[in-house]
Amino acid sequence: MKALVYTNTQEITYREEPAPKCRENDVIMQVSAAAICGSDMHAYLGHDARRPAPLILGHEAAGTIIGGAQDGRRVTINPLVTCGTCQACQAGRENLCPTREIISMPPREGAFAQYITMPERNLVTVPDTVPMTKAALAEPLAVSWHAARLALAALHPSMDRSALVIGGGAIGLAAALALRAMGLDNITIVEPNPARRDYLTQACGQTTVAQTKALFPLVIDAVGYAATRSLASTHAAPGGVIAHVGLGDSEDGLDVRRMTLQEITFIGTYTYTMQDFRDTAQAIFDGRLGPLDWTENRPLAEGGTAFADLLAGQVASPKIILDPWA
Repeated sequence: MKALVYTNTQEITYREEPAPKCRENDVIMQVSAAAICGSDMHAYLGHDARRPAPLILGHEAAGTIIGGAQDGRRVTINPLVTCGTCQACQAGRENLCPTREIISMPPREGAFAQYITMPERNLVTVPDTVPMTKAALAEPLAVSWHAARLALAALHPSMDRSALVIGGGAIGLAAALALRAMGLDNITIVEPNPARRDYLTQACGQTTVAQTKALFPLVIDAVGYAATRSLASTHAAPGGVIAHVGLGDSEDGLDVRRMTLQEITFIGTYTYTMQDFRDTAQAIFDGRLGPLDWTENRPLAEGGTAFADLLAGQVASPKIILDPWA
């Protein structure tokens, strides 16, 4: 099969790879669409020891089951494979499973390929009316859905329901869409890149700023660097909530003194539960997350160029989706 393989730092190779072998309880899928995530970029830059080269990256995907009783079933992939039996899994907090695996990390290859295998329980059926390019967005949208749900649950009922989202990439935009679907109307995205900011404003209908002096009851850091954590702790209102989604780095940044004196709640959020994933997929199918037309589609064979363009800041759209069959 054809696959896009991370072979070295800032080196992505499109080449022939062995077709995956089906594990017990897995099904074989033909991948229709696979999107590039920020964590794929971290691996590409050599910043993620969990993803050593050579490795097929990619974990945001949708496709069709081939063979067996479910042949032809259109599905979107929850790439987080968990045991299903531990305390966390039994409590519906599968994202905290101590033995969790995710495709695009050993021992599981990723979805930048023509075929992949997945446990059947990780798949959600996609209606015929929903394009696979939209279905592939279920994973990044679920990350933000999970963060928005936790943040809103922690927000004191006396506080205004307005939010600042830091970062206008796919996770930041998804956070704004999730918050809106959950009833918030006053949402601002802070994004320093003018091209990305214009795209979010004009193509996605979002309220965007390059910087702000305002305080917000709810702040979502969708970037996760020291500078954005500093921004989050500066702009969280007293008694407010910060939900930290991004994994840019692990350096300092939070103003712990201010957060303590002002009783600002900090929530670290990681991926999503299976219920979050199902809820997000249904929100996509129902149209509650908007038209989801803010993606750019490219052939998998041009994946190396796509990574280079992202690194150079030459991509205005929040998400590039690769087609293994184009």
